[in-house]
Parts: sequence; structure tokens; C-alpha cells
Amino acid sequence: MITDMKDHFDIFFRRKPALMLIALKKMSKARYGSLLAKEVDCTYSHAVKILQTLERLGLVVFEKSGRIKLIKLTKKGIEIADNIENIRKLLH
Repeated sequence: MITDMKDHFDIFFRRKPALMLIALKKMSKARYGSLLAKEVDCTYSHAVKILQTLERLGLVVFEKSGRIKLIKLTKKGIEIADNIENIRKLLH
């Protein structure tokens, strides 16, 4: 249990996952994984791994649009992105 909590906590204080949540929040519509990877400057495969973790935590959902998967923040994801943004502002 403690290991699970540590893993969940750690994800928010890594640059790429935090930037992904903020990028998803800034865009009101769902995003493509490849565009999100470019925006946060990481490979597509790394972005997919991060997004899968965020999905398991209930912060993003994948929506199928034909052959394409779009990524959207959940309500919980929006709240966490807001808090990360607030922390980021406090540090600047």
C-alpha cells in the first residue's frame, strides 16, 4: 500500500507527466498522443507509458475516434492539473 502511494505521489513531481496534464488542461478539446508527445518534448512511446499511468490513476480517458485515440482529462485530472499549475506559479 505504501509503495502504491509513493508511486502515485512521484508521478506528479516528474516534469513530463506534469507538463502533459497542464497541456491537456490548456486545450479544451481532446488531444492526440503524438501531438502531446511533441508538446512536452518526449518520444511517443514514453508519452504512451505516462498516459497509461495517468489513465490507471483516473486522470485521463482515451476516446476512440475511428482509428485514432484522443486523450481527455477527467474531472480529477483537471483538479490535479490546476494544482500543479498553481505550484508552478508559486515557484516562479
